[in-house]
Amino acid sequence: MKDINWNDYSLETQAIRAGHQRTHEDEHSIPIFATSSYVFKSAEEAALRFTGKKPGNIYSRFTNPTVNAFQERLALMEKGERCLAFSSGMAAIMAVGMGLLKAGDHVVCSRGVFGNTVLMFQNYFGKFGVETDFVDLIDAAAWEAAIKPNTRFLFLETPSNPLIEIADISVLADIAHKHNCLLIVDNCFCTPVLQKPLELGADIVVHSATKYIDGQGRCVGGAVVASDEIIEKHIYPYLRTGGATMSPFNAWVFLSGLETLAVRMKAHCDSAFELARWLEQQSGIAKVHYPGLPSHAQHELAKRQQSHFGGVVSFELSGGKEHAWKLIDATALLSITANLGDVKTTITHPATTTHGRLAPEARAAAGIKDGLVRISVGLENLEDIKKDILRGL
Repeated sequence: MKDINWNDYSLETQAIRAGHQRTHEDEHSIPIFATSSYVFKSAEEAALRFTGKKPGNIYSRFTNPTVNAFQERLALMEKGERCLAFSSGMAAIMAVGMGLLKAGDHVVCSRGVFGNTVLMFQNYFGKFGVETDFVDLIDAAAWEAAIKPNTRFLFLETPSNPLIEIADISVLADIAHKHNCLLIVDNCFCTPVLQKPLELGADIVVHSATKYIDGQGRCVGGAVVASDEIIEKHIYPYLRTGGATMSPFNAWVFLSGLETLAVRMKAHCDSAFELARWLEQQSGIAKVHYPGLPSHAQHELAKRQQSHFGGVVSFELSGGKEHAWKLIDATALLSITANLGDVKTTITHPATTTHGRLAPEARAAAGIKDGLVRISVGLENLEDIKKDILRGL
């Protein structure tokens, strides 16, 4: 392939073309390099590669051409210097923590994150002497007040899961940097198509590639995007040693997912926006959470920070858990699953699934009520989605 500076091209073109180093076979589609190891021309070359003095593949736990292609492509799309791929989104978050934290450090985290993220900071990093304080995502003053001299980084999802609240990334980046902390943003809900946290001041972006990047619920994977310095000094050594590796097959699937990501995200967002407006008009629904609605508290911020409002809608039923479960069970078309970002519309009850392992007090503090239902809007006909929801309403 000709030598091309992919930074000169748009995200849509990068998502389709970047990262592919064509082999001597002149293939048009990126191949899967299903190999665990690589052959060296000599003992000297092997030694030079293992010490990092000569570039090249060493072992597929941390160097694989198919995985490398995915990493290069996602880094370009996120406007980052470097990306590392992992076996899952949670593995990516674990890698960030293991790479950056030590006993005695402190983290400030949003309450509005995935339930397992809360448990990771509390139960596992906490076990090794890392303290975490949880704050309201949209309260900038609370973030700053929670920072201590030993705070290493601030961690958040925006939009949040499952209430779809929006944090001002630029404001939180300024706060973090003023106190010599890093800002880490989980960009799973938006993807680089809708939001680029690094351009807004964040230091690290994490992804669950399982969601929109795949887009069809086929594979599990994660990624970390940051500066070359952060990756090389803190994250790559953990991947090389810890082995939370993305498989070449999964990387190949995610590469295909990236090729259609821009068009899929537009379709997800358009349908979610219309569904949210329709849900606001239905009886029995106490509140709809979607940043595209003028009623959403961060509507104007979402308009500035994102190119569209996302594909996830949540809403509260006035009848609590009983009515939420009845609505979910009455659907015939929608998939009852906690996954999201799929071409198939999914529906779940966060209080008993994604956030079910949290203590009731923690769920209450995060605003996750028993009547809350979350829908990840797929690519089916919108009228069919509405009819299916009406079975329960």
